[in-house]
Amino acid sequence: MHEMSIALAVVDQVEQAARPAGATGVARVALDVGELAGVVPDALAFCFELACAGTVLEGAELTTRTVPGTARCTGCGDVWEVGMPPRLLCPVCGQAAAELLSGRELRISEVRWAAPERQSAPAVPRPADAT
Repeated sequence: MHEMSIALAVVDQVEQAARPAGATGVARVALDVGELAGVVPDALAFCFELACAGTVLEGAELTTRTVPGTARCTGCGDVWEVGMPPRLLCPVCGQAAAELLSGRELRISEVRWAAPERQSAPAVPRPADAT
């Protein structure tokens, strides 16, 4: 399952960014995943949770945004969403698409560092009013 290697790579990259930022925790990681990238989101989420164990990302939420696959026809220039399974014939002129514009992405789009835990000051007892 290549989702585990993807999850490990994401964890590694976020950990590398956390060090110089001084982050002690990660609240959320957002990924853009192209519909043609061959990634199963549920499997990636499962692997991400396992890969985060014992790291600064432990407990982090993973969100994914699916990037639709789009293609451009070299004949007429039409751009369309190819869908899944991909439709690579131009819907306007019928020629084969020569260029995929999107849908193969797999990138970290956002990382939210965990807010530092607020340390509350201990309650200081008020002296009794002297009468």
